[in-house]
Amino acid sequence: MTQNIVRMIDHTLLKADATKQEIVKLVEEAKQYSFASVCVNPTWVKIAAELLADTPEVKVCTVIGFPLGASTSETKAFETKNAIENGATEVDMVINISALKDMQDELVERDIRAVVEAAKGKALTKVIIETCLLTNEEKVRACELSVKAGADFVKTSTGFSTGGATAEDIALMRKTVGPEIGVKASGGVRSREDAIAMVEAGATRIGASSGVSISKGELSNNNY
Repeated sequence: MTQNIVRMIDHTLLKADATKQEIVKLVEEAKQYSFASVCVNPTWVKIAAELLADTPEVKVCTVIGFPLGASTSETKAFETKNAIENGATEVDMVINISALKDMQDELVERDIRAVVEAAKGKALTKVIIETCLLTNEEKVRACELSVKAGADFVKTSTGFSTGGATAEDIALMRKTVGPEIGVKASGGVRSREDAIAMVEAGATRIGASSGVSISKGELSNNNY
């Protein structure tokens, strides 16, 4: 199971003060361990893509409307297109959380669809629903709207809010989206045991800054 989990990891560095040297190290680790992707802020996408040009099995993932999800749909779509032009092959977008809570489901779906259509045929779309801010009913609606909008994955968290992934949320998300849509656990997944619990609950991707520690079965206290 360890090797399977390693291939599920989006090796993540989204800190505001991340340096080029740290991004290079992240990419080298992703190559060494054959992680699914590196997940970096948009400003680092081009560099990551260049460094991974000879390693196509490791994808370049970036974040859209991050971390609040409060950008306009037009801004998110432009950000997606720009990231793809720079080499991104996966995009993790944050939903309009306020709209979801205000029961503006059409707006939420349209917001997600704007990113899905901007990425269509060029990049996978993962939808961050920020579970720590939602009720179970809201989590279900967010997942249902993501599926309706054509997203490839639903994802728990940004890692920058009040909490991260839980096995209970992963199970609820998996039950809601069914077997065909990916489910990504992110935020607070710091050990091999954490990762295994998420996979057993239904996760097919793990977002973590502790990918190396997870791969080695070590405990890490790193955050995003």
